[in-house]
Amino acid sequence: MTEIPFNKPYMVGKELYNIAEAKFLSMLAGDGVFTKRCHQWLEDYTGCNKALLTHSCTAALEMAALLLDIKPGDEIIMPSYTFVSTANAFVLRGGVPVFVDIRQDTLNIDESLIGNAITSHTKAIVPVHYAGVACEMDAIMKIAEKHNLMVVEDAAQGAMASYKGKPLGSIGQIGAYSFHETKNIISGEGGAILVNDEKFSNRAEIIREKGTDRSRFFRGEIDKYTWQEVGSSFLPGELIAAFLWAQLEEATAITEKRLDAWSYYHELLEPLEKQGLLRRPVIPEECDHNAHMYYVILGEQFDRNKILKDLSSRGIGAIFHYVPLHLSPAGKRYARVSGTMDNTVEYASKIIRLPLWVGISSLQQDSVAEALKSSLK
Repeated sequence: MTEIPFNKPYMVGKELYNIAEAKFLSMLAGDGVFTKRCHQWLEDYTGCNKALLTHSCTAALEMAALLLDIKPGDEIIMPSYTFVSTANAFVLRGGVPVFVDIRQDTLNIDESLIGNAITSHTKAIVPVHYAGVACEMDAIMKIAEKHNLMVVEDAAQGAMASYKGKPLGSIGQIGAYSFHETKNIISGEGGAILVNDEKFSNRAEIIREKGTDRSRFFRGEIDKYTWQEVGSSFLPGELIAAFLWAQLEEATAITEKRLDAWSYYHELLEPLEKQGLLRRPVIPEECDHNAHMYYVILGEQFDRNKILKDLSSRGIGAIFHYVPLHLSPAGKRYARVSGTMDNTVEYASKIIRLPLWVGISSLQQDSVAEALKSSLK
């Protein structure tokens, strides 16, 4: 039996060449030639005021918490259906995540519930663009403006996706990308913070460089650098940036290939949806997604664990996704819930993510679809 894994990291071909060039140039620490190229590409693509590579999206979110000066007791509104880093970055500063439910269609934060979660302690809203499909950002930005709140976009899955023509991560005051090997554009580990509000740009450089103005020193703007404020070492090494640069140069082609595979799944699984066996992903009209993942929502009649076990026995690397944070031990300890979590609990227990990567063949996708069909029937 030939196994079909959930993910295969894709290399465009120039990654190792770039790494060798970085070594030849004796640039192994961060912020060398390749890092600068990546920064410029991200700034040109998103239109952000400043883009800075980080060693992970987690680091970018931790930087965001520092930039927003999160203090103990400050509340940050976010979905419970997300990766732990979304919450952890703010909990590290003493912040309190306030979880609200998700929408039924996109599994993104339900913007209509945000208002009820706002208190005098609320500092920010963190929308998470699940599967590279945008949250309803116009409504979220209006709510934030009305209540004088900051918006940090967790666009870990959102590179090369957009909302009404605006790249994800470029709409709130701050955005965060991931380049982890499971993402569309990769560097093994890695991320970036997108600073869209100019008032945060200088501090972002300082926080990223251990709380010093070292970046200004290297640009020749000052004759020495010193400790300015709280910060940490959020820079990736230059070898990571060299790898990433190869990927960014091919970002459009990578996205197109993923979209082709995503669309083929969508076509293959339409009959199963019509039979009431599952629900396919929903992409709102104003969203251009990036095919980060292809998932299905199982019908009420199925036990997700049994279906996953059966798919595994057939060599299909399908998996579930997040355990809702509000149900976790740390979520109960550090956060609170606003309203009910009915959709979060329901959809988290029904979702199955299917194998998807650049290079997956139509024959492999046929096999996945056929296996899923057999498991459901």
